[in-house]
Amino acid sequence: MKRFKALKIIGIILAAILLFFVVINVIPPAKTVQDNPFVVEKGALPLLAAHRGGGDCNPENTMLAFREAALTYKVDIIESDLYLTKDGYLVYNHDSYVDETCNVNGDLTQEQVKELCKDKTKRHYIKDMTLAELEQYNFGYYFEDENGQRIYKDVTDVAAAGLQIATADKLFAEFRESAPNLLFIVEIKNSGEMGIEACRILNETLTAYPEFADRIVIGTYHEEVEQELKENYPHLLRGASEASAADFVITQLLGVNLFDKSDFACLQIPTVYDVGFDLPLNLKTLISRAHRRNIAVQYWTINDADEMRELIELGCDCIMTDNPKLLRSVLEEYK
Repeated sequence: MKRFKALKIIGIILAAILLFFVVINVIPPAKTVQDNPFVVEKGALPLLAAHRGGGDCNPENTMLAFREAALTYKVDIIESDLYLTKDGYLVYNHDSYVDETCNVNGDLTQEQVKELCKDKTKRHYIKDMTLAELEQYNFGYYFEDENGQRIYKDVTDVAAAGLQIATADKLFAEFRESAPNLLFIVEIKNSGEMGIEACRILNETLTAYPEFADRIVIGTYHEEVEQELKENYPHLLRGASEASAADFVITQLLGVNLFDKSDFACLQIPTVYDVGFDLPLNLKTLISRAHRRNIAVQYWTINDADEMRELIELGCDCIMTDNPKLLRSVLEEYK
């Protein structure tokens, strides 16, 4: 009799736990963002994002690359990273230094430059250079075409060729009329006071281009910069920081949606994340749970056609790629 009562109590407890998990998954979570231009309609193809402007097709982070991406490959999103120059301009570049993408070191080979950059004191950092200094250089210098030819190595008028370093304000001005529906993903790479100043300048720039103010999502790896965006620029859409993304993924994989406190617009993730073992993130359940909060799920950086097709079938919101030409051709298959 006692054993039966004990089993009954255990059964009630297990049923209560099961009911708890069912309830917290059935209760509709609050939407993080009411109007999110980065979430596609159910059944629609994902948005095409040119990572660094599409570095496989054109010299990355140059106006040439951005123009080709928007006007030739008809991308939906331009994606890149922002750094603050010494004199307060926001420029696009992947690294904090420019040695590996331009001829700042003269006529060295890229192999020689990589060797030089192993000594961090010899790098040319954006924070130590003015915009005028940066604009002297050819940011297509090391780019190789499909045949391995450095086709922009000898360009002298880099401004006319669109091979200067690109600034945030020039990019918005460029597409104000030619691609007014373009979306932007940017990451503020500076930390500390420079990162906070970058937030201010980006917001000020967007004030001059209000048509893009609600068409840009801003990310950062730095906690103080994320906090600055939350407190002083809540009208701007934010991407998930690394910590916020990890919290979201964990709560969704465990099915405890009620405990998720996400307040970002876009979840930008790889298909697999290394946590000591390979944790797959290309999951339909993860995407659907993000959509319940009106959060866009964006995968980076996808340069393989089969992987692109897999993500299209999953129903993600965006695929970031270095090869917008390839992704455009894959998307055309589905049309």
